Amino acid sequence: MISVEEALARLLALLRPLPAEQVALANAFGRVSAESVIARRTQPPAALSAMDGYAVRAVDVAAVPARLRVIGAAPAGKSHDGRVGPGETVRIFTGAPLPDGTDAIVIQEDTERDGDWVVVREGVSAGRYVRAAGLDFVAGAVGIEAGRSLTARDIGLAAAMDRPWLMVHRRPRVAIIATGDEIVMPGDPVGPNQIVSSNSLALGAFIQGCGGEAIQLGIAEDNAPSLLRAAEGAAGADLLVTTGGASVGDHDLVKDVLGAAGLGLDFWTIAMRPGKPLMVGQYRETVMVGLPGNPVSSMVCALIFLKPALDRLSGVAPAAQPPLTARLTVPLAANDRRQDYLRAKLARAVDGDLDATPFEKQDSSMMSLLAQSDCLVIRRPQAPAAKAGERVTVIPLGGFALPL
Repeated sequence: MISVEEALARLLALLRPLPAEQVALANAFGRVSAESVIARRTQPPAALSAMDGYAVRAVDVAAVPARLRVIGAAPAGKSHDGRVGPGETVRIFTGAPLPDGTDAIVIQEDTERDGDWVVVREGVSAGRYVRAAGLDFVAGAVGIEAGRSLTARDIGLAAAMDRPWLMVHRRPRVAIIATGDEIVMPGDPVGPNQIVSSNSLALGAFIQGCGGEAIQLGIAEDNAPSLLRAAEGAAGADLLVTTGGASVGDHDLVKDVLGAAGLGLDFWTIAMRPGKPLMVGQYRETVMVGLPGNPVSSMVCALIFLKPALDRLSGVAPAAQPPLTARLTVPLAANDRRQDYLRAKLARAVDGDLDATPFEKQDSSMMSLLAQSDCLVIRRPQAPAAKAGERVTVIPLGGFALPL
């Protein structure tokens, strides 16, 4: 068995970011930028008023009250032509460009209008309530770095930078094969020795949540012809994911059947729990990840291995983030040589800290507990017994951060 860290490094070494494609800005949400996004204009293009009021020369209102002659108006979207001289002012509205000669805005609440004259009750310094040209960004500036998953904020920024099209990495296409005579799809007749399959649908949702496109290839029966037929559907995919058939039983055929058809195996079995029987290799032209058949094992392995793989294919720039920790609310026994990922509840305590409570049962078939979990508590190999109150590293799930 190899460590989780080595397994992940070897998987990622097989993958490269996918090529770029051009998409309309309206369709770029959630995509990963393939190049830096450069501003095509300066924002704001000129000094603008940040408030409704009067554009003034600060020197004219250094002593108040000051009486100024109103020589024009500048509503948003229009400007005042001509220069403002001593003792003059222009009625201005938010977003309008400052008239020549002015350098500050007196807000309307601090004035009293009398026909073509206005009395200023509060003085202002130069630059007050003025948005300088280029305050937000200037033409040629990098607004969005390459390798960023584009948020709604990024879409707004790109629009303001006058970028109607963006270059983004192509979405990873991931082919999924569930294996086993014992499983059927939801809604199909269930035989006396069968169970309803959850892995392929859960993985499809996970892949979608990570920015990929899932290609469901159905269930392959426990025989070579059925598995090979299903695997043919992976041609052209960026990644092939199988579930089940990766252990050491007589009916776990993935390694042998696909091996005879062109699978080059890189490694098999990881020192982790759940998820020991995980395999990685290359099936013809496609990198393959063989996940365990137990539902929880499959999803935990998807989080630990499949998400980083999808990030690599999607072109997501690696980001160093400090691990999240929480306090144990219950004691834990010493661990063995496998790295443990305990399903747990995560809650914010009254002191603001996070408390983690692992479930008493950790069976890898119990999807109900995984669905209730807020995090995975990581227990390193050979970790000593831990007391309640000790800090442990956790991976947040669902409502906290990740699509799982």
